[in-house]
Amino acid sequence: MIEPISTNAINALKTIQPTNNASQKTTAEITKSFGAYLNDALSNVAAQEAEVHKKNDLYLAGQVDATEVLIAANQSQLSLQLTSEIRNKVVAAYQEIMRIQI
Repeated sequence: MIEPISTNAINALKTIQPTNNASQKTTAEITKSFGAYLNDALSNVAAQEAEVHKKNDLYLAGQVDATEVLIAANQSQLSLQLTSEIRNKVVAAYQEIMRIQI
């Protein structure tokens, strides 16, 4: 038997208000937030490297196990490799944009 179609879902959709355009960010705000994101990411990489040096000093003093130093060193190395690859991709994208003829 065919049941009647419920209009509750359609009525619920009608009550949804459109988004406010004032909440959208401008290009300058997006660029600023992206720059802040990159700055934070580079700061985190530098902090990981400093943590490795700190753990290495503690290891030499006999206060930290060698596995902690190795784990911290590997995490720092992976972060640095990721940062390097991101930089390479950004440079390649920039070079590609510069090759576009208008």
